[in-house]
Amino acid sequence: MQPAKISIDSLLRTAIEQRRLVKLHYLSKPRIVEPHDYGRHKGTVKLLAYQVGGVSSGKLPNWRWLEVDLISNAEILDKTFPGGRGHSSTKHHEWDEVFARVKPAATSA
Repeated sequence: MQPAKISIDSLLRTAIEQRRLVKLHYLSKPRIVEPHDYGRHKGTVKLLAYQVGGVSSGKLPNWRWLEVDLISNAEILDKTFPGGRGHSSTKHHEWDEVFARVKPAATSA
């Protein structure tokens, strides 16, 4: 594996574990996302993210599939998010392998 891939792998795993937003470029467009699922889907390493800011051809916020090889300039932000997004985030796709998955949002008792 190339060093850049190890770096993005570590960054995504850390951001998911700590439920922190990630600022990145995808297909040269700046985006801010909540990283939710990270793994191999149909043979390609992907991130399932909830995009909350940046540039998009569709409405925001919304779910996005991001091919990890097309992500650049990624950095973890200080801002956190609560976790899974209820019913919409529990409809996970069939993954070949899940490397990391955000924990569900804590519910108040």
